[in-house]
Amino acid sequence: MLAGCASHSFNASRTETVLPLKRAWVDGRTVEYVTTDISDAAMAKAAGANYAPRLAGAVGITGRASVLERVYKFPGGEQASIFQSAPLPAGDANAVSAYSPLWRMVMVHWKKPANGRVLKSEEELLAAEELGEVALEPTNVVANCPVTRAVDGSALRGVR
Repeated sequence: MLAGCASHSFNASRTETVLPLKRAWVDGRTVEYVTTDISDAAMAKAAGANYAPRLAGAVGITGRASVLERVYKFPGGEQASIFQSAPLPAGDANAVSAYSPLWRMVMVHWKKPANGRVLKSEEELLAAEELGEVALEPTNVVANCPVTRAVDGSALRGVR
């Protein structure tokens, strides 16, 4: 799918690419995004994304600002991921300076899976951690997941 330019059936007149759409929570509202690149080979394979090991180099050095935001992933698929931020609105008028499409994965594990519920924001997730309901496992996995539709419904040009 992403290797269309290298394929023997390359069509120069084609004007769009279709990528699998995913959804995540940001501050209790949903955003839409695509995943194009992941620094972990197994995760890239599972997501159908490019394996991009150099992305792992974006993990910040202690004491320095990082280009990464956090994405909280539920490895059992219990719910959609939770993003730390998103553009608002989507596109060139974005006013959220903290937004980055590069995400450092933090795995979320329910300590008692039977007590799990849908968490819709980083604030709710951190409150659940403080109550001892979830354990957070930071990783060095970095994914490129640009938001294509923001919480206000605005979208990048061409997104339908």
